[in-house]
Parts: sequence; C-alpha cells; structure tokens
Amino acid sequence: MPFVFTPIPLQLSDFSVEYLVSIVIVTLQVSLTAVALATVAGVALAVVVGFTEFPGKRLVESIINTGMGFPSVVVGLVVLIMLSNSGPLGDLQLLFTPEAMIVSQFILALPVVASVSLSAIESVDDSLADAAFAAGGTGRDVQVAVLREARYGITTAILAGFGRAISEVGSVLIVGGNIALNTPTGERVSFTRTLTTAITLEARKGEIETGIVLGVVLVALALSVNALGNVLRERGEH
Repeated sequence: MPFVFTPIPLQLSDFSVEYLVSIVIVTLQVSLTAVALATVAGVALAVVVGFTEFPGKRLVESIINTGMGFPSVVVGLVVLIMLSNSGPLGDLQLLFTPEAMIVSQFILALPVVASVSLSAIESVDDSLADAAFAAGGTGRDVQVAVLREARYGITTAILAGFGRAISEVGSVLIVGGNIALNTPTGERVSFTRTLTTAITLEARKGEIETGIVLGVVLVALALSVNALGNVLRERGEH
C-alpha cells in the first residue's frame, strides 16, 4: 500500500530534530542542484560572451548584470504561471514540488554566476593571451589559459550564486508552497519547506525563538559552504 502524506501546520510543540534535519536536507538539495545547473550554464555563457565579439554584446552583458537584481517574487510568479495547470508546462505537474523550487532558484542564481564569472574572465590581463599566442597556442589554448587565471573569480561567482539561492524566500514560497507532510508513522517531514520559508512561517506565528534557531542553522550552512570554497581556493593557490 503506498504511503499517503497529508499537509499539516507547524506547531512548536511538535518541533523535532528529525523535522529540522528534513528541512535542512530539502534546503541543500534544492539550492545545491540549482547552483550546479546555474554553474554549468552561467560559466558557459560567460565563456561565450567573454571570448566572442558579436553585435549586441554590450546589450547582452547589460541584461546579465540586470538579472542579478531581478525581483525574486517576479521570478516566482513567472514560474508559477508557466507550471500552473493552465500554463504551457502544466502537464509536467511540477508546481509545489522541489523541482519547481530548483527552477526558480536556477533562474535567480544564473545571472549572478554568469556576471561574476564574466567579470573574472574580462579582468585577466591581455598579456596572458598574447603570451599564449606567442608560445604557439591555439585559440582554445588561450581560452584555457585565461580560464585557469580566472578560476578564483569563477569560484567566487559560484559561492555568490549559492548565497543567492539558499537565502531565497519569495519565489520558493510561491512555487513550492512551504509544505510539510505527515508520514504514515506519524513523523513530520519537509516536502517543500526550506529554512527560509520555515523562518518566515515561525515569524508570522510569533515563534521568535524557533525562528532564531532556524536562522542560526541557515547562517551556519552558508558559512560552511563559503569556508569550503575558501579552502579549495587556498589549496589551488598553493
């Protein structure tokens, strides 16, 4: 017999370590997946724009930079319309699922990763490319050399994208629904509830202490990921 889940409201008396862990897991799964996809697409976009001259290049760069400050609630509304039953992607049945939240966070993180990566690529001194050409390198060799020089900036771009994703509230609340579920054994787990949306819910209920605990966990996660990025960067420099 398949498991049947029913949404239930959050009660402070029912708050447990298992429930907190499920929120953290959903938060990391959604944010890390979105950032991984944004990294692939964003770095690729930065490489194309950074190494190619074409009409309208400045316009493309302006659009990328503008996307960094795009309102998250607008992104959530657009994704909601696209994934709703009457929308063009409604048949996929992704609304109010972690997949919808990944799409939303991907859209928000993509311009951050692309813009910062592009800045890192364009900031590499032209003498490096000239030296690569003088050594007999091909165009691809020059690109590889420039990317190696810009790798620390690209790492910063990825970390910035992760920060944008994991701190998101508005769009994931719209497309995810902030849903917690009951399992057949009576345990409560998060389905689309992240740390940020859980904090929002607790603040609305007046459960400030619980909100503070969730906030501390969120900050700890963000600091841990950034610390890991700094360790990798330092190892690369050595």
